Amino acid sequence: MKRNIIRKAAAVALTLSIGAGFAACSNGSTDASEASSAGSTVITVGANITPHAEILEVAKPILAEQGITLEIVQLEDSITPNTGVIEGSLDANYFQHVPYLEQFNLENGSDLVSIGAIHYEPFGIYAGRVTDLSELPEGAVVAVPNNVTNEARALLLLAQEGILTLSDDAGINATIEDITDNPLNIQFEELAPEQLVAALPDVDVAVINGNYAIEGGLHVSEALAVEANDGLAAQTYGNIIATSPDKADDPVLAALVEVLQGPEVRDYINSTYDGAVVPLN
Repeated sequence: MKRNIIRKAAAVALTLSIGAGFAACSNGSTDASEASSAGSTVITVGANITPHAEILEVAKPILAEQGITLEIVQLEDSITPNTGVIEGSLDANYFQHVPYLEQFNLENGSDLVSIGAIHYEPFGIYAGRVTDLSELPEGAVVAVPNNVTNEARALLLLAQEGILTLSDDAGINATIEDITDNPLNIQFEELAPEQLVAALPDVDVAVINGNYAIEGGLHVSEALAVEANDGLAAQTYGNIIATSPDKADDPVLAALVEVLQGPEVRDYINSTYDGAVVPLN
């Protein structure tokens, strides 16, 4: 019951935020023959503002040349893009990685699927009151994301830097309970990912998602530490296009993925985000 209430509330919020323009999204599941006969089809994709919606804007004119109109709905949270797909007001979304999607499905009884990975956003440790990781004090306060998958990723980065030790089998499911050695007695401040940048003045350091770091005016080149591009995180946390199972084979959504994995988008990412966003193709 609670989950249904949450879904319905999120769906209402989504509807209010995007207005009547969503009526066109019913065309989003058009198959190839229908698209050809109509001469055009519309797909509606929900995305976080940075970098996802910006990247979709690059894809938009390329898709238009194929007779596909891409409607982009900017959403700042990490719930509404998925509930929008579930309720049918979005054809797909672009904001999350597979571990988050799997956790969302588990918690909400949903069955959303990934149809392609587009980019990877390295997590970084950013300075708050402390500007050098070697100077972290006893009892240092470290802010980390409060959702399961991203907190695990933050812990893996802290372990990468030798700040703590995790059990050998923790992997991408690591939790604070998997810490086997915490020599500085780190105190963890668990916050919503979008709140981490604002929290920097009140903590010693924060481990921040790449997109929220960008939105907050941070630069990955200034991070005290960054996930290794060839490590477990890069292999696991690629940001994906997600949709409902009935649209998993939609040729129009396949065209979207193809464009997002193509050279124009790759060149845009490499020239725009200074290493904070890394194309996966």
